[in-house]
Amino acid sequence: MPTLNHYLIVAGLLFAIGLTGVVMRRNIIIVFMCLELMLSAANLTLIAFSRFYPSANGLPDVHGQMLVFFVVTVAAAEVAVGLAIIVALYRSRQTIYTDELTTLKG
Repeated sequence: MPTLNHYLIVAGLLFAIGLTGVVMRRNIIIVFMCLELMLSAANLTLIAFSRFYPSANGLPDVHGQMLVFFVVTVAAAEVAVGLAIIVALYRSRQTIYTDELTTLKG
């Protein structure tokens, strides 16, 4: 049976992969996906702590699960806004590579 350490190791690896992608990649869509991967790693950590540390009455603590619900809701809005910004940036600059985006003016 998996323990809390197993979940934390997987979450840490997911976060490290996401961070590496944000730092190393040039494509803004891949950077955006890596940010979502980092967010998923944080959600996995919240769920793991919620599962393995029960509340005073012995039932699983649902505070972490409720926080994950709100994080997923905010992430959905972030995806909509972020992709709209990426599409607008592509239409004005004709590129999605971060090293070619050096100024804020179009």
